[in-house]
Amino acid sequence: MRIIFLGTPDFAVATLDALVQNKYNVIAVITAPDKPAGRGQEIKFSDVKEYALQNNLPLLQPPNLKDELFVEHLKFLKADLQIVVAFRMLPEKVWNMPPLGTMNLHGSLLPQYRGAAPINWAIINGEKTTGVTTFLLKHEIDTGNILFQKEVEITNDDDFGTMYYKLKTIGAGLVLKSIEKIIANDYKPITQELLETSQLKHAPKLTKELGKINCENDVEDIHNLIRGLAPIPCAYYDFIDAKGKSTQLKIYKSSTEKIQNLEAGKFITDNKTFLKLSCTNGNLLILELQLQGKKRMKIDEFLRGYKF
Repeated sequence: MRIIFLGTPDFAVATLDALVQNKYNVIAVITAPDKPAGRGQEIKFSDVKEYALQNNLPLLQPPNLKDELFVEHLKFLKADLQIVVAFRMLPEKVWNMPPLGTMNLHGSLLPQYRGAAPINWAIINGEKTTGVTTFLLKHEIDTGNILFQKEVEITNDDDFGTMYYKLKTIGAGLVLKSIEKIIANDYKPITQELLETSQLKHAPKLTKELGKINCENDVEDIHNLIRGLAPIPCAYYDFIDAKGKSTQLKIYKSSTEKIQNLEAGKFITDNKTFLKLSCTNGNLLILELQLQGKKRMKIDEFLRGYKF
């Protein structure tokens, strides 16, 4: 089977590596063009490009997926199947080209959490389970016929970082299973409309404003927001410090207690071992944090150098 792989971030590398390690015939890798990043604006390769170069895989980086030269190149490659993991939207003439179609891996149990940030939103919404789905692309994004799914538990200790690692690994395995079933013609695609309910939840792109903590909200919701955005992009709390300066506190880990000591938005601390943020219906215990301009710290280390 001739396979073309399309992906950009680290999440996609696990699947590409699984294909390589299992001796699948990856005839080309397509990833995003190089772009400047960071303060120095140095040119940065995508994680998928780094892996492709290290493993001598043929690489394409088209700026425009509708470009006729690129499309003609794809036709020349004559792929049987295309596999997409965390890549941008494809035009129909690209995803409809291979005889076996184009398979996508998505980080949720579709049709729930269609969109750009499914792992984050499942945790933010307090879900106890999520999963991964392989499906065949069609016009509307994340709506194609489902091939296979794997459910994964979200534990109380999980955050975006831990679930990201779990799902990229489990997702790679699900892609391998899907390919094996496609080769054996042992699969029955399921139309997503059959699974849709009135309670569909979506996973839109994350915004800076989303991460801002509002102490008027339910303390469990705030805790889930922190989990869903940790370690990146991270939830944050803006407050006025003792010098009257506006300061931002990123919060990486927290827990909750259903006790309210003060009005919402006030800090409670012994300035040694604990720091709590009073919310509408309880206290948020801050366990790991980062003060603006400082490094990430556990709370006892932080309180040795900062007093409220």
